[in-house]
Amino acid sequence: MAEPDLTLQEAADQLGVHYMTAYRYVRLGLLPATKVGGAWRVTRLQLDEFRAGSVTAPQPDGGGRRRAPWAERLEARLIAGDARGAWGVIEAALTAGFELDEIYLDVLAPAMASIGAQWEAGELDIAVEHRASGIATRLIGRLGPRFVRRGRTRGAVLIGAPAGERHSLATAMLADLIRGSGWEVSDLGADTPDASFVHAARDESDLIAVGISVSTAGSLESARSALAALRAALPDVLLVIGGSAVRSEAQAKALGADAYAASGREFTALLEAARGDDASWNSAVGN
Repeated sequence: MAEPDLTLQEAADQLGVHYMTAYRYVRLGLLPATKVGGAWRVTRLQLDEFRAGSVTAPQPDGGGRRRAPWAERLEARLIAGDARGAWGVIEAALTAGFELDEIYLDVLAPAMASIGAQWEAGELDIAVEHRASGIATRLIGRLGPRFVRRGRTRGAVLIGAPAGERHSLATAMLADLIRGSGWEVSDLGADTPDASFVHAARDESDLIAVGISVSTAGSLESARSALAALRAALPDVLLVIGGSAVRSEAQAKALGADAYAASGREFTALLEAARGDDASWNSAVGN
């Protein structure tokens, strides 16, 4: 029979550290643990892996910490519903040298993508996915103000998700990433009707681009409709589509977009090209 899981105090005793040190490891996502009946439990395998060095305790000089599995650590805290621990992982990653955009693109986005994939595979209940999304939204709320840049903006960008698309986390993250690059951003969030996209776009001065995020295949036709309405109303504005439901440049153009962005980095690169000369733009969109 498998040996019973350890309490956190027992794990601390076996590690030879104070209980609060073991608790800090859990909160930072360094030592995997599960809360059962209000108490943390650690499996013997997790403890052995921690001891063996596959998971390492934080070092004062930050040595090797930037290569640590931060996305996996954050994912574990999100699945556990541990909001404080999730923020602790973010703070530790920042201390390890991550830039704000890297926190979004290399830590938070992969963690949420993995959770979404597990839900789609039936490995996680929708309640767990919703709880994780709620915590992630609060994390973005704390990080978002740090992306604001002073000075004159480089132009306006409008982003949102089409009618029927319920996911707004991706647009919230993208808005901060774009804002951090010096652009003025309006985020319409989820489930935006075509007419509202057009109305908001017409209200923007110096509008450079409109970005549409699609996370579910069922919303692709809504995205096609939104792109058609925007193209008819604003023939000279760059239309970009991305999100987990869009997989290629060819698919993006078949839906009516000018370009495809697989990530926030690619979206901001497209904006740079659109603000630059025609040669840069043609290169960026593959013309």
